[in-house]
Amino acid sequence: MAGNSKRRGAVRKDGTKKGMVVGSGGQARRALRGKGPTPPGEMRPGHPKQKAARRADDKQQQPNRRPVAGRRGGGDAEGPETVLGRNPVVECLRAGVPATALHVATGTNADERIAEAVALAAEQGISILEVPRNDLDRISGGALHQGLALQVPPYDYAHPDELLERASDSGRPALITALDGVTDPRNLGAVVRSVSAFGGHGVVVPQRRSAMMTAVAWRTSAGTAARLPVARATNLTRTLREYASAGLMVAGLAADGDVSLDDFDLATGPLVLVTGSEGKGLSRLVRETCDVTVSIPLAGEVESLNASVATGVVLSEVARRRRLEL
Repeated sequence: MAGNSKRRGAVRKDGTKKGMVVGSGGQARRALRGKGPTPPGEMRPGHPKQKAARRADDKQQQPNRRPVAGRRGGGDAEGPETVLGRNPVVECLRAGVPATALHVATGTNADERIAEAVALAAEQGISILEVPRNDLDRISGGALHQGLALQVPPYDYAHPDELLERASDSGRPALITALDGVTDPRNLGAVVRSVSAFGGHGVVVPQRRSAMMTAVAWRTSAGTAARLPVARATNLTRTLREYASAGLMVAGLAADGDVSLDDFDLATGPLVLVTGSEGKGLSRLVRETCDVTVSIPLAGEVESLNASVATGVVLSEVARRRRLEL
């Protein structure tokens, strides 16, 4: 009935009244105020520059991990590296490469290589971790890992002076090998093996533009890197001069050397043997620092030898002449 306020629709609800409403009360004036200068893209949420800056920060905060698959290696990385793949991992474990952890992906089909890797790691006291395959993909940076990865810590380099101390303690004339511009870690590993085999006291490598003691170098050295120190020189030329001041003869290998290896009569004294890269040979400053340059007589049409092979040939001749002096 009319006037009955309880019937539905008889009374309007609050806020539904048509017509005039409460004024803005100055809110519109405040809304028109400027918000200041536009912030840079790195500070604006969702901006591409902010995303790029965030990715860069995340990359710096992650551990310096360099995947190594198969024959890859080298570089100046200081952090731990990760050897990837079943064959490379097994080869490193056989060679006694120092490692901190063996990662095995969950659900990996086990074969002889997996079984051997696990057995060798357990025998050497290396932690064996079973991880989800996604975690192993992240560790490897998307590289092929075949469900197996070996983490190798950074190599602990010696100081160049330590090689002199090692030679002095041995009671034999010093025999040190320095590498100038050799960038292949397999050559470095082979040189380490030759130096150890022929009674050398250590190897010196420059801090820049040189192969480092990666897992590839360790594997090529066949475990001798665990017994022979490898020193790193901030400035190879200065280090060679310091060796010369200590009484060592600095001899560089060169195809156009001053003397032939057959006529190298100073091989029985304290010696630093310097080997250059295969392509460029000895650098100018290093060659000027050498007291003498030595060439290897070759038969046939071969112009030069691989850096590690040439080093091994000269070290063998030096060791032979030193045995004759005894």
